[in-house]
Amino acid sequence: MGTPDHAAPPSLLVVADRVEARLERVFEVEIARWRELSADLEPPLESLRTLVMSGGKRLRPAFCYWGFIGAGGAPDDPTVIDAGAAFEMLQAFALVHDDVMDGSSMRRGARTAHLAYGDRHAGDGWRGEPRRFGEGVAILIGDLAHVYADQLLPRTEPDVQRVWDELRIELNMGQYLDLLGTARADIDPEVARRIARYKSGKYTIERPLHVGAALAGRLPDLEADLSAYGDPLGEAFQLRDDLLGAFGEESATGKPVGDDLREGKPTPLLAAAAATADPAQAAVLEEVGTPDLDDEDIAAIQQVLTDTGAVRAIERSIDELTAEALAAIEKADITEEARAALVELAHFVAWRDA
Repeated sequence: MGTPDHAAPPSLLVVADRVEARLERVFEVEIARWRELSADLEPPLESLRTLVMSGGKRLRPAFCYWGFIGAGGAPDDPTVIDAGAAFEMLQAFALVHDDVMDGSSMRRGARTAHLAYGDRHAGDGWRGEPRRFGEGVAILIGDLAHVYADQLLPRTEPDVQRVWDELRIELNMGQYLDLLGTARADIDPEVARRIARYKSGKYTIERPLHVGAALAGRLPDLEADLSAYGDPLGEAFQLRDDLLGAFGEESATGKPVGDDLREGKPTPLLAAAAATADPAQAAVLEEVGTPDLDDEDIAAIQQVLTDTGAVRAIERSIDELTAEALAAIEKADITEEARAALVELAHFVAWRDA
């Protein structure tokens, strides 16, 4: 079993600074361009800039980069940095929309966009409903991020667009399944696993690897090998995310402790707890999805998740899935430099603490 790794590994840092510099250039140009038309257009772009530049692990750019290097791409090729920046913009789109759908109050340690703009509406005494204004602005901010992601994506190889289109569809389908599962209070483990795979797992690891290999012109011969690594590791990533959503500290995750429990996310963690809970424990689990759970309520649910063996079971699954991914990447026909980096990244994403 792994242990939490607090520091980002070199395989992550090698691309993060370059991607962030590319993103900063985009924001400088776009904010200056639209400010010239109207000062009113600066705040939403600044909100997007703050979200993108104030945090995030830059995992998707890293996996894209090492998929590219593994397929024989040159480390100084700017196209893979543009692709990494596209993934960060796409992630911002997903986060802003996700916050609206979930009614989240915090993201990366700051008030979410829909609430911040609702506050501004109310504070300035504007016409209409603050909630609708805030949510409308947030949706538009997310849409802007999506457009910028598409603009940044290099299309030098035909397979790049094919994978990009598929991953965006998968992301939206996974998000719908997440909304549906939350509304129905699903505790079916297969449903929870499917949501985790399509909403986050494939889009975080497997598809960025595919985009990287496609940029280097080697997707057809590497796709299966990269999936054999990326698919189980993506599931392990999401299982760790579920544990952090239930137990993570706000100072590390940027969201209130137990926020996922208030939202009632249909996770494999909850499904595992429900499968073995006694009547008293089941009664506690029924409180999951209640928006006004206080710290004591959250602590009681966390105790049930631990006492039923659900946490232990999820940790075991993370170990097994990561081992499967590591075994797969050892067989892949990629450069040794990329292999070493992907082994390092596997340990980081599976046993991270934020």
